[in-house]
Amino acid sequence: MNVGIARTGVYIPSYRMKRETIAKAWERPALKGERSVANTDEDSLTLAVAAAVSCLRGTQRETVDALLFASTTPPYAEKSSAGLAAVAADLKDTVHTADFGASARAGTSALKAALDAVAAGTNDRVVVTAADCPLGYPKSDQEQLAGDAGAAVLVAAEDLVAVYRAGYSVNNEILDSWRNADDRFPHTAEGRFAKDKGYSRAMSDVIDGLLSRAGLVPEQISKLVLASPGLRDGSQVAKRLGFAPERLVDPLMMQVGYCAAAQPLLLLASALETARPGDLILLASYGYGADAFLFEVTEAVLEQQKDAVVARNLARGRPLDSYSRFLSFRGLLETQPGEPFRTFPSTSAYWRDQASLLRLHGSKCYRCGTTTTPTNRICPTCRSKDDFELVRLSDRTARVFTYSIDRLAGRSDDPVVVQTVCEDDEKTRYYMLMTDFDAEDVKVGMPVEFTFRKIYEGGNYINYYWKCRPAASAEGE
Repeated sequence: MNVGIARTGVYIPSYRMKRETIAKAWERPALKGERSVANTDEDSLTLAVAAAVSCLRGTQRETVDALLFASTTPPYAEKSSAGLAAVAADLKDTVHTADFGASARAGTSALKAALDAVAAGTNDRVVVTAADCPLGYPKSDQEQLAGDAGAAVLVAAEDLVAVYRAGYSVNNEILDSWRNADDRFPHTAEGRFAKDKGYSRAMSDVIDGLLSRAGLVPEQISKLVLASPGLRDGSQVAKRLGFAPERLVDPLMMQVGYCAAAQPLLLLASALETARPGDLILLASYGYGADAFLFEVTEAVLEQQKDAVVARNLARGRPLDSYSRFLSFRGLLETQPGEPFRTFPSTSAYWRDQASLLRLHGSKCYRCGTTTTPTNRICPTCRSKDDFELVRLSDRTARVFTYSIDRLAGRSDDPVVVQTVCEDDEKTRYYMLMTDFDAEDVKVGMPVEFTFRKIYEGGNYINYYWKCRPAASAEGE
C-alpha cells in the first residue's frame, strides 16, 4: 500500500519586515532580505489553524482521523494546542490529537508519526500542521533570520500528490542551540562548532544514509529540500554532497526566514508547486539530529498546482517599517497600558459555546433555509424553534456590508479597530473585527475571508475567535 502526501497548505503572515530595518535600530550591518512577522492577533496556534484550513479546503473533514501539531513556540506551556487546532479546523470529536515540540525537527517528527500510522493502518488520514514564531536575541543574527509561518500536509493512502518511498534519521546529542525552561531566547554555541558538528554533520549523514538506503545518487534527485537556519547553510551541504545548485529548492530565507518546525513542510509545499510527475523529492530537516524523506511526485500534483498557495502567500505582503512596533508585537517591549477589553471570560461559557466561537458554526433553519450566526434557537425569518442544523461557515467568503473605523479603540501600538458587518452569498451576516487591513482601503463591498485569531488575553488564558480580513481578490492578486 502506498502512503504519502495527499494535500498541502501553508500560511505566511501578511507583515514583512526588511532585515535592514532591524539592523538600523542596532547600528549594525544588515543581512539581505526580509522576514515575515505575525500580527498582534496571531501566534503559532492561529498560524497552524490557518495552514490546516488551507490544506483541508474542499475535502471531507469528517474522514480525518488525527491532527498532529508541531511547534517550538506553542501558546501554552501546558495545554494541548493540537486539540484546540482540531476544533478550530472543525474536525470530528473523535479525532486523535497530539503535540510535538522541543526541537525544530518537531515538524518532521510529526510527519514521520503520521506516515507510520497510515502505513500501519492505525489511521486513514492524518493532518500534520506545524507553525512557529521563533525569537532571537535583540541585535543577533537570529533576530533578523527568524520568520513566522505555518504549514500543513494531509497524510493518506489515496489520492496522493507525492508517494513516500523511503526515510532515514540520525540522532546527534549536541548543545548547539538550546533554551532552558525559563528562557525566552535560545542560547547558541560558538558558530563554527554549531555549524560543523551540528547542522552540516547531521544533514550530510542523513542524506547520505537515505540515498544509500534507496540505492540512489544525487543526480537522480529532482528537488532537494533542505530546512536551513541560515542563508547559506543548505547550499553548502548540497554542494559538499554533489548536488547541482539548480536541484536545491529555494529555502525562502529571503522572503520568510527561518520558521523552525514549520520550515520543512513549508518548503515541501513550495517544491510540490513546481514539481513534475515522476520527480523525486528529498526533504531533510535538522534539530539535534536530522530526518530525511524521499517522495515520488504523481500526476495528481498537476491539479493541486492550480491553487499555488505558497506563491499567493508570498505575494500577500504588507510592510512593517517600525522596529519598535515589532518589539511590541512580540511582547518584548511593553507600550502604554490600556487593553481594549475589560471583561473577563468564563471557562464554562468558552467550553459550552465552542461550536460558534471556535468552529464558526451557524444555525441553518430546516424550514426556511435561513442561516444565522451565532447559532439561534429561534429562526429570525419564519420563527420556528429548535428546528435547525449546524453548518460550517469558516469556508465561506463574504463582502463588507457596513463598517465603522475607531482610531483609538485598539492597543496603543495598534490602535485602529474596524468593526465590520459582512454578508456572504447566502445573505448570512456576520459581526466581526477586521484584521490585516489598511484603513484607507476599507469600503462597503470589499471581499473578505474568515481567519482564526487571538481576540485578547483575559482570565489567564487566550481567547480566540474568528475575524475577517481582506480577501486575496481585494488586494489585486
